[in-house]
Amino acid sequence: MLLNGVNHVAILTKDTDRLVAFYREVFEAEVDGQLAEFDGAVRLTFIRIGETGELNVFQVDGNTEAERQTPMFGRGRIDHLGLQAASIDAFDEIRNRLIARGASDHFVTDFGPTLSVFFRDPDGLEGEVCIPNPDAVPGLNNPPGTPAARYASKP
Repeated sequence: MLLNGVNHVAILTKDTDRLVAFYREVFEAEVDGQLAEFDGAVRLTFIRIGETGELNVFQVDGNTEAERQTPMFGRGRIDHLGLQAASIDAFDEIRNRLIARGASDHFVTDFGPTLSVFFRDPDGLEGEVCIPNPDAVPGLNNPPGTPAARYASKP
């Protein structure tokens, strides 16, 4: 394979500071830098979300795309973010932080080889945090909506 991951995903926001705070507080992400272009009409912020990945966040004066929300698979070419947790403990901590912020419910999906928790960021962009399932049964794949047994009794 010639690639080793995703370098960045570019997203639009209506409030950079609020979005940066969310990713810092929930994911311990770091801001790598900011640029202002076109006399400040465009603000670009680089949010590091892993060793090789970042969000390139654009706040553009007068642009309302960050306010437009549609259901899954109706959002355009990029539907949602899929983030990888560093460990099962990190997954649990992220899940707890998302729940505390009201950005996610308690549900964890068991896709078989992967556990997943969905969230919405402050602009309404849907995201998903994934981790290899420590309880996976080889060869078993589950459909969306399958509850993860290890989280069935946890709020």
